[in-house]
Amino acid sequence: MKVIGLLVNHTKPMAKDVARRLIGIIEKNGAIARVDETTAAVIGRIDLLLPQADFADQVDLLFVLGGDGTILGFARKFAKTGLPLLGINIGHLGFLSEAEPQDLEESVKRVLEGNYCLENRLMLEAQVERDGQVIYEDLIALNEIGISKDRFGTMVTCRLFVDDMYVDQYTGDGLLISTPTGSTAYSLSCGGPIVSPHIDVMLITPICPHTLHSRPLVIAADQEVRVEVSGTHEEMVLLVDGQDFRTLENHDIIRVRQAPYKTKLIKWRDREFFDVLRRKLHCAP
Repeated sequence: MKVIGLLVNHTKPMAKDVARRLIGIIEKNGAIARVDETTAAVIGRIDLLLPQADFADQVDLLFVLGGDGTILGFARKFAKTGLPLLGINIGHLGFLSEAEPQDLEESVKRVLEGNYCLENRLMLEAQVERDGQVIYEDLIALNEIGISKDRFGTMVTCRLFVDDMYVDQYTGDGLLISTPTGSTAYSLSCGGPIVSPHIDVMLITPICPHTLHSRPLVIAADQEVRVEVSGTHEEMVLLVDGQDFRTLENHDIIRVRQAPYKTKLIKWRDREFFDVLRRKLHCAP
C-alpha cells in the first residue's frame, strides 16, 4: 500500500482546503496519507501525523502543495532521501508543478497506477572560502547559486574560473550559476538561454553586466566553477535559489559544482517540457 507524504505551504490561501480534499482522494483510492505536525493541526487529522524527519523512512513519495518556491525549498530538504516529488500548484506560475487543484483525482490515480515518469534534475553544491577557511558549505540549490550586490547603485566584480582556468571578469549586479531547471528562472530574466532539463550542464549568466561583450556561458556539469568577488562598498550576498542568503566580503571565493544527488520530479508522460514552456511563459499561443 502506497504511503504519500504531504508537504504543504500554509501561507497559500487554498492550502487547507486543497490538503483536505487531497487526503480524502488518497484514502478513497486505498493509499495512506501522512502529514507533519503543522498540517495535522490545521486540518484536524492528528491520526495522520508523521514528523518530516521520519518521511524518508516511512513514505514512498511526496506531494508538495505550493508554488515553485515551495518545491525549491522542499527539494533542497529531501533530495538526499531520493523521494520523488509531485508538485501541486496552489501558487502563481507553477512552472515546476505537474498538477493543479482541479486535477487532484486524476493525479492521485496516475501516481497510484504508476502512470508517470521520473525526471532527475541536476542540483548544485556551493561553498564559500574566506582567508583560506571554509565559512559556508553544503549550500544546495535546484535553480541557481547567485552572487549579487546588496545595495542599489553599487556594483560587484566577479572573477570567473572554470576548472582553475581563468575565463573573464564581470562587473555589474552579479553572476548566476544555474542548472537547466533554473534556466527558466532568474537566469532567463538576465538573458540566459533556456536549457532542456534532460541534459546535465551548468549555465553562467552575468546579471546586468557593465560591458558590451559579456555573454552567458554553458559548461559541462562535471566542471567546477570558482568565483572571486570584490566590491567597493563590500555589500555583497550569496543567494541559494533566491531563498537562502549569506553575506559575502571582499575577496571571498565561491566554489560551485554539481551536487552528489538529484531532485526526482514526478512528471506525466503526455506533458512535454516545451509545451509547458509555451503555456507558462506565454511564448506562443
